[in-house]
Amino acid sequence: MGALSLGQGVWAAPDVPVFSGGIARAVKLTEGAGGESILLHASGVGAGDAARFEAIFTAAREEEWVEYLADCGKYDAELEHEIRIAKFTLAELEEEEQSLDRLRRWHRDVKSRDVFGAPSAEEATRRLQHCTEGFANYTELVFAALHSPDSAANGML
Repeated sequence: MGALSLGQGVWAAPDVPVFSGGIARAVKLTEGAGGESILLHASGVGAGDAARFEAIFTAAREEEWVEYLADCGKYDAELEHEIRIAKFTLAELEEEEQSLDRLRRWHRDVKSRDVFGAPSAEEATRRLQHCTEGFANYTELVFAALHSPDSAANGML
């Protein structure tokens, strides 16, 4: 759910609504397995404690964004490959759409947890838009190929 592991069985998350469902699930699973849960509201002792928690939490989100951006690059490369080899089929279009939907869900999930705003968050949003535009372009190419009288002769059907 995006909480930080502070040690064995100890997790911390900002006190914002996006984490409440995950916390409730964790408590239910823990107690369902015979374990115990203790929920605490905590604050830092020193002036820098809250800033340190924010920095660690944001670093965890940054790692997620970096991985996300790498997958966006793989998605772009895949679309470019399909265009280069002229693989304009409905099956491939559906596969690419499923991959884009996965990127959209992933973006939504990380963005919901990125409470403090990791450095790569804006770039991730731009890259998702780029992937969406690339898919729209690929869709047009697939439909153009499928509607072309030459596609039957070229084995595209």
